[in-house]
Amino acid sequence: MTDRDQDGDLWEEFDRLPPAGPDRVEGLPGGQPQGFGFRTGVRSAKVAFGFAVYALVLGTVLVLTGVVVFIGQGQWLLVGLMVLVEAVFVFAFKRLAEQARNRRSAE
Repeated sequence: MTDRDQDGDLWEEFDRLPPAGPDRVEGLPGGQPQGFGFRTGVRSAKVAFGFAVYALVLGTVLVLTGVVVFIGQGQWLLVGLMVLVEAVFVFAFKRLAEQARNRRSAE
């Protein structure tokens, strides 16, 4: 690289470009975020859905491990708590999957 390349502002080229269009949502260039993953850079509905499946599987494995341990210790109240936690994981999965589906239809 030359000194000229290192001294220049990397964003200068982009600052000179005109906007592609008006913002549909003030402060969010490009418009309204669509569904799960818009803040993390997930562009694909398949990736967003894959993450939702991953989170559900990981949570379910952890809950099942807890259930086995608590049954072995005879702590039935904590087994019930694990069932409640699993219900939350399933509900969250449904929400994430719905957002991923909405993202797919918006593309």
